[in-house]
Amino acid sequence: MEVLEEKEEEEQREEEELKALEVNNKLQDVETKVSMEQVCVPSDVPDFDWSSIDTSQLLSSYKTNSVKEKKLLHIADHFLQQYTHLCPDRKPLFLHPVNECGVEKFVSTTVRPTLLPYTELYHWDGCASFVSDYLTMEPLKSPIAPPSSLYSPTTILKYRRGNCFDFSVLLCSMLIGAGYDAYCVHGYATRKICTLDETLELCPLLRKPQEVPKEEMKKSSNKYRVKPPPELQSKFELQQEAKKKAETEAAQKNKEREEEVTEGEKLKRDPLYGLRVHAWVLVLSGKREVPETFFINPFTGNSHSTMDEHFLGIESVWNHRNYWVNMQDCWNGCKDLIFDLSDAIRWEVMLSGSNKPFQLLPDAEEEKELSDRDMDDTQEKEEEDMSFDMPPSWVAPIQITPREFGTRCSQGRKVILYKKAKLEKWAPYLNESGLVKRLTIYADLDRTEVVEVREWFKNREDMLDMREVNKQTQLTTDYFSPGHLLSLKAHTYMSLESETEHTMEFYNEARVDGLQKRVENAKEMTEYFVGRDDFLHVRHMEFGKRGKKIHLAGTRTDISSRPIVQIKECFHRNLEKPADEDVAERIFLITEETIHLTYHLKDKYITASKKDFFKAAEGDRKGNETIMTPEMCITYQAGSSEEDKKLLHLYKLLQELTEEEKQLKQQVRQSEAEVLNILKIRENEETAVKLSVSIYNTERNEKRRQQYEAMKHTMKDELPGQEEQDLDYLAPFLIRIGHREKMTKGQALRVRDDCLADFKHRLVDKANIIQARFEKAVEELQKKDQWFQENQNQLSAEEEDDFLARYSETTFHIHILALRLKREKQMAPQKYRALEEKLREDPRLAEHLSHA
Repeated sequence: MEVLEEKEEEEQREEEELKALEVNNKLQDVETKVSMEQVCVPSDVPDFDWSSIDTSQLLSSYKTNSVKEKKLLHIADHFLQQYTHLCPDRKPLFLHPVNECGVEKFVSTTVRPTLLPYTELYHWDGCASFVSDYLTMEPLKSPIAPPSSLYSPTTILKYRRGNCFDFSVLLCSMLIGAGYDAYCVHGYATRKICTLDETLELCPLLRKPQEVPKEEMKKSSNKYRVKPPPELQSKFELQQEAKKKAETEAAQKNKEREEEVTEGEKLKRDPLYGLRVHAWVLVLSGKREVPETFFINPFTGNSHSTMDEHFLGIESVWNHRNYWVNMQDCWNGCKDLIFDLSDAIRWEVMLSGSNKPFQLLPDAEEEKELSDRDMDDTQEKEEEDMSFDMPPSWVAPIQITPREFGTRCSQGRKVILYKKAKLEKWAPYLNESGLVKRLTIYADLDRTEVVEVREWFKNREDMLDMREVNKQTQLTTDYFSPGHLLSLKAHTYMSLESETEHTMEFYNEARVDGLQKRVENAKEMTEYFVGRDDFLHVRHMEFGKRGKKIHLAGTRTDISSRPIVQIKECFHRNLEKPADEDVAERIFLITEETIHLTYHLKDKYITASKKDFFKAAEGDRKGNETIMTPEMCITYQAGSSEEDKKLLHLYKLLQELTEEEKQLKQQVRQSEAEVLNILKIRENEETAVKLSVSIYNTERNEKRRQQYEAMKHTMKDELPGQEEQDLDYLAPFLIRIGHREKMTKGQALRVRDDCLADFKHRLVDKANIIQARFEKAVEELQKKDQWFQENQNQLSAEEEDDFLARYSETTFHIHILALRLKREKQMAPQKYRALEEKLREDPRLAEHLSHA
């Protein structure tokens, strides 16, 4: 019976092994097929042979393991042995792959936290964007297994390429250095994430920001509440609008469904769904005011919610301090995972520091077998695990030069294909036009019909920041940063020719006249103003057919002027005047020689007061004087049936309006001349683009470098030996005795005493300055505290937050001053003794001071 049972068990084992072999063979076949699939790597980037890299110049820490690192590898092997025994169905952990020198290194020690000296890299999005742009993506050799090697971030930066694990370790090192609670993740993701396929993704620059729904006002149950006024709006119109909107949305959805069908045809079912290995970065909430935990895909630099369906599971996470294994079920992807790494049930930590064993084996017989083996050895291992700290990183400090940081994209250019869009990126100063980014939007999925082009610029002297070109209407809009010579903010045009359609927006704060916008075409011009003392907000001019030529001072000669037909001005309400004396609109009909005035409405009136003036004909004038008659003015006074018969008042008003008409004509001509000037300057700026270079950028600012070198040579020629004299700390005191080569003992003692007295005086002055600043800061803090106590109840939430922010800044400043003052007082005696020793060893004073 026993023999039969053994035979049956052997047959079952053989069948299971054959099934396992069949599954492995199928996986290998699928893997070989999938390995030939397209991965979105730029075609102009050549393949790279990692075996040919030079490792001779690397530090010894790259080539050997310290005693502590060897202990860590021993602990990791012990941890892996227990893990595989307890979880035989799970894949092996990614613990200690080999580095570029072929030496096994624990993954946590490959993370090198670094804060780089660039403002953009102080935030997670800047770090993620830099890593995704700077490095070139390489697919994993096997899409269903982690790599056998993990190179240092310094080597990855040097050769500017790597796989998802290399990307994640570098990004994690930068994020931890910037103060984030970041971790590298070994897990599984969809084919689109793993292969960097964004051809069916909407471009991030085209995504609309999510609208935050407004909270509905809670209706009060108070019966004495005043009822709101009824909404005077047609319900039928609302229904028609809703119906029209629903039809539009339905048509849009049908179009999207058709596109999804075409996309579905392109997207075949992934045979490795759920098996594709990927590495990304996990950022936990808490540090750096991160409100929610999120993922970062290092290939794209985009953030993702932990509920994102493209991330299918997590095996383990690690940072520079420890390593955690996920013990939660990932049947629903990462949606149900809880990222509390202190929870020992959900996350098994490698270096726990607890007295409890890792986990007991489930079978009692196996426990006895384990206890029969060396229990002392296991106790020693557990004690090591408990007291062991992660050794420091073996990686050299991560450094990125300003030139490398400015270059950004690999080979200076990067192209990303999205759904109906193409995004191109360039390094600054690579293009002569200052172009750094271009987004081309297409009408079809094959990206053949261009709809719109958006371009971003940097470092342009004309302050051009962005340009939008609509290829269907041929309309171009330029956007400018503050600081343009003519205070331009935006310029919309079809061509830079004059008297075509132009819309110019200005930074009105930088203009004296408060002009905010000007719209012009061949027949009319409209100007919009903000913040004027005369309350003018709109000026509209209409022109007739072209006539004679005139000459304007300060402009190009022989400008063929357009005759002004009408000038219309609109004014805001001036509360210092009565409504029937405050002009709301005035129209100058130049060709008809008529002026229309309309005043603001008075309270509780539905009609406004008006005055219409008709200028006298040339035959009715006596010389330059105008004879006023009642027929020359028609007046309507709202709320009064009596006509204003005082011709003197109307005569004076007509004279003022006639004079203002002349000034307005001149202003219109100046506006025309300004438009021509702007177009000419813009044409010159586009013809010869100039890029600004910082005076601190000595690599690119050739002119500044030449000036500095010329000044240096001049200083050397004019003052030979001055450099050595500037470095001589005894020079000011030797001048007093006449720079004698040989000094008497009395002179040497005098030089020494003067030098020490001067140094002591400087130390005291420095301490007094810090003390004065400290006392002033404390006094300011007390005043702020007193003011806050008095006005706390009157402050809004925003004002209170602003005050507390400034209060904390002052407190931090006081703390720094206190530390500086304390350190200065502690170091002053040491500095004084050091100078005494230096004077005693100075060869000019040594022979006289050796016995002093």
